[in-house]
Amino acid sequence: MRGLSVGRICLALVVALLGICHLAAGGCQEKCCRGTDRACTATDWRMDRVYGTCYCDDTCQRTKDCCFDYPTVCPAQSCVVSQWSYWSGCVQQCRPAIRVRRRQVELEPQNSGDACPPLEERAGCMDYMSHQGEHCAHTQGTALITAAEYGRGRPKRDLYGDPLDPGYCVEFKMESLSPHCTVENRPHTRWMQYLREGYTVCVACQPPAIHNHSHGCQGDGTASDRDTLLFWQAVGNPRCRGTWRKVQRKEQCVCPQVHSFVFI
Repeated sequence: MRGLSVGRICLALVVALLGICHLAAGGCQEKCCRGTDRACTATDWRMDRVYGTCYCDDTCQRTKDCCFDYPTVCPAQSCVVSQWSYWSGCVQQCRPAIRVRRRQVELEPQNSGDACPPLEERAGCMDYMSHQGEHCAHTQGTALITAAEYGRGRPKRDLYGDPLDPGYCVEFKMESLSPHCTVENRPHTRWMQYLREGYTVCVACQPPAIHNHSHGCQGDGTASDRDTLLFWQAVGNPRCRGTWRKVQRKEQCVCPQVHSFVFI
């Protein structure tokens, strides 16, 4: 009986010592790693019930040498964000401006999960009515353009439900552009990287960019002959500008998406 008691005492001491080691250096708490990282270790019980060096990286699940608490501590949780809000209105009327949309973080990343994506996007825009309710688009002057994707959000019907004028397309051959276009990398200006000299581009003229009286868009070259040299400017970066020559007017745009734009 006395020997048994000594054995129990020894076992209790071992358990206590292991507990102290666990508190000092054990487990995966705050040690989780993404991918394969053999330096991502701790000293504790492994999931295969062996005490010693255990791992806290993603690979340990395959090699079966994870620390005992890996399943509850380390599953990566990537950032979760809400849906985009509606686009705001243009900051200014009757001139190229910026619109904004935002989204919120719903769940912060944990255990080396993917970081949160950008929470704000900006894009070029233009309001066509002044504060006095007057239409302010013009067909003369420099063409103001943006990505074709902007046209998807434009209304297709008027307030009474009647279909709006579908507009038309103008093809231009790009002659020149400033170096500020190709270096753009902001989310709302990346489309400018696809502007290239010598390429034919399609630019859609759609409501509400169509002027009520002239039935054209600013700078679309309606009154110009073929091969006339005209000026354009990218909305969102006024330093991205250049010239193009009018090719033809068509009912619909048929250029590749990266070479398709809309008049603002």
